[in-house]
Amino acid sequence: MGMIQEFRDFAVKGNVIDLAVGVIIGGAFGKIVDSVVGDLIMPVVGAAFGKLDFSNLFLILGSVPPGTGTTLDALKKAGVPVFAYGSFITVAVNFAILAFIIFLMIKQINRIKREAPAPAPEPVAPPEDVMLLREIRDSLKK
Repeated sequence: MGMIQEFRDFAVKGNVIDLAVGVIIGGAFGKIVDSVVGDLIMPVVGAAFGKLDFSNLFLILGSVPPGTGTTLDALKKAGVPVFAYGSFITVAVNFAILAFIIFLMIKQINRIKREAPAPAPEPVAPPEDVMLLREIRDSLKK
């Protein structure tokens, strides 16, 4: 019974829940970034480099069975070893864009934090015994 209680205490700690929320939001955010990269950025980059589709750039490392298509998917389905460097380029560009977007978000959050400083807390009145000691000190000075 003790291990179950310990696990429950661990699972409902704030850090674990925050991490779970971060992973879920990160997964959804990753899909958005994939769409931005695949649907918006890569076509523009491909057009700039002669309409290349980086995801289909690869080197064939083995023999291709007769009748197999020459696309990356067809070669992978046929079990042909391929060096898919285009997929890596796509993932690397995706990572760079994601890192840049997160950088911009954190920069904006930090800017907002600097713009709105927390109001200074009002000074707390000293305890009564301290006030009495101050009165005694002041009366002795006279």
